[in-house]
Amino acid sequence: MESRKYKLGKIADFNKICIGKDDTFSTIEYLDTSSITENVISGTSILNISDAPSRAQRKVTDKTIIYSTVRPRLRHYGILRSPKNNLIVSTGFVTIDIKEKYEKEIDARYLYLLLTQPSITEYVGNIADTAVSAYPSINPSDIASITFIFPDIEVQRNIADIWENLHQKIALNHAINDNLEKMAKQLYDYWFVQFDFPDDDGRPYKLSGGVMVWNEKLKREIPNGWYCGTLLDIAEYTNGLACQRFRPIDDNKLPVIKIKEMHDGLPSETELVRSDIPESVKVYDGDVLFSWSASLEVMLWAYGNGGLNQHIFKVTSKNGFPRSFYFYQLIDYIGNFKRMAEARKTTMGHITQDHLKQSTIALPQNIDIANELEKRLCPIFDTIVRNNQEIMNLTKQRDELLPLLMNGQASVNYHLAHD
Repeated sequence: MESRKYKLGKIADFNKICIGKDDTFSTIEYLDTSSITENVISGTSILNISDAPSRAQRKVTDKTIIYSTVRPRLRHYGILRSPKNNLIVSTGFVTIDIKEKYEKEIDARYLYLLLTQPSITEYVGNIADTAVSAYPSINPSDIASITFIFPDIEVQRNIADIWENLHQKIALNHAINDNLEKMAKQLYDYWFVQFDFPDDDGRPYKLSGGVMVWNEKLKREIPNGWYCGTLLDIAEYTNGLACQRFRPIDDNKLPVIKIKEMHDGLPSETELVRSDIPESVKVYDGDVLFSWSASLEVMLWAYGNGGLNQHIFKVTSKNGFPRSFYFYQLIDYIGNFKRMAEARKTTMGHITQDHLKQSTIALPQNIDIANELEKRLCPIFDTIVRNNQEIMNLTKQRDELLPLLMNGQASVNYHLAHD
């Protein structure tokens, strides 16, 4: 069957179903526009129907495409698979469903891939920028007027299967890492927040009656023999370079790690820096990074060797304290920094060495207990790093392969699509 050209308004229904009088559910699961980005849902709200916002109106079914009509460049879109009957999405979305007449010709997943191409996002974004409203927005008719070319349905399905398999594997790795991170943090909190680390007899210290002593600086009880220290006692904080001063002069180069790269990994457009920069500002997988300016974040780096840019600390061990200990101490204390800023009704612009020096944390006299937990957490950290590396590689494969398949520059191997 030859390829066919269709305008979306001909093959799809827009905003097909809304909540009506015949709906009997008392609670809904509500999805707002900010809670989905590039088909990844960050969360939903369970609401009594009487308490739901007025924008909770749109009903969805399997393979309904949802596309935010507000600020489309933010990529708040997705395609829903087997949603719950009471899942309701915001009227800030336009919902798109393939008409029954065209279901044998058009795969909704393939349409989703067409709609979410960078060129279409840019096109729709330009329309939104000219909107006469308080913010960039589009109308459903702007999408309905777009024309696409659709290959044979089997080609569509095979390409969509490849995308869906990659997307599901990426989502699975994210879910595994979320669980691993929660497990690791829970174990850390049990040992060093609740102070139920194993005592000399292997029993939970505090729960088994271990002696607790009031510490005036910390304003709380801590285990006997522990003391009040600072974040500077457990780690070194090395600021990155002004990497624009160290541009490569030959092929000996490294990608520059800025705050953007902490979020997105190392895309092809990442800036480069000379590879002969000091070792102290080179970053390797598993290193702890702390962005201290504007955005306060701590992460385990997992995206390959790089050179550290200014406004980010590389955090390394001091006085023998292991990675897991200073990683979680820093994560916990960032909450304190943010609460301090909120109490002052100001934004914490950046964290300085003085802020770190003024911090107060409970430290063990004997770091063997911290090293003992490190033995248990290190394999978890390593797995998280490996999963993030696989996420990066799969994302790169997806983003490079799909345009070639959809443009006909590469063909689909049936076994790859259905593996």
